[in-house]
Amino acid sequence: MSNAERKMQFMFALRSAGVTDSRVMHAMEKIDRGPFVRGIFAERAYEDTPLPITCGQTISQPSVVARMTQALNVQPRDKVLEVGTGSGYQAAILSQLARRIYTVDRFKSLVNEAQALFQRLDLHNITAIHGDGSYGLPDQAPFDRILVTAAAEDPPGPLLAQLREGGIMVVPVGQSDTVQSLIKVTRTPSGYEYEELNSVRFVPLLEGLGKE
Repeated sequence: MSNAERKMQFMFALRSAGVTDSRVMHAMEKIDRGPFVRGIFAERAYEDTPLPITCGQTISQPSVVARMTQALNVQPRDKVLEVGTGSGYQAAILSQLARRIYTVDRFKSLVNEAQALFQRLDLHNITAIHGDGSYGLPDQAPFDRILVTAAAEDPPGPLLAQLREGGIMVVPVGQSDTVQSLIKVTRTPSGYEYEELNSVRFVPLLEGLGKE
């Protein structure tokens, strides 16, 4: 199968998964997943499947990345926090939609690899930070949008507090060994509104820094 055919199949899989936002589709088309998948899995970069990366983490399924991005409803002037850099693929997609992306990961090697890739791809509106993402980035708060790419038992309080009024957070919620629900949280003048979107499966959101 040629690269063009793979790309067509890739975009069709996103549409089939219910991704209708044209800006999200354009970002998914523009950011090649290939450079974010390394080693023996590189040839599977255009499959709609999660794939392993280093530090025991995964690069999410493209249709899940697209659906989470669509739910986040990112606007061109938004400042976005991503918790869980991983391969950097999700941050790269967000970089096409928002003014500024801050992405945090507990594994230093993942942050370094992602940062190098962002520079190589000329994605200059992303700042990758090694840190404990469960506490967010108080120094940069508030954020217009927050995306969490690891599952928490509840939407983390420190992250909710860093969401601007009118802002949106998308987070997988549930026990780490079962299927979780993707939750969309909107901050209102009187508190928070919660909307359950669909079932997903993510690695757990852990406090502290990783050892690798």
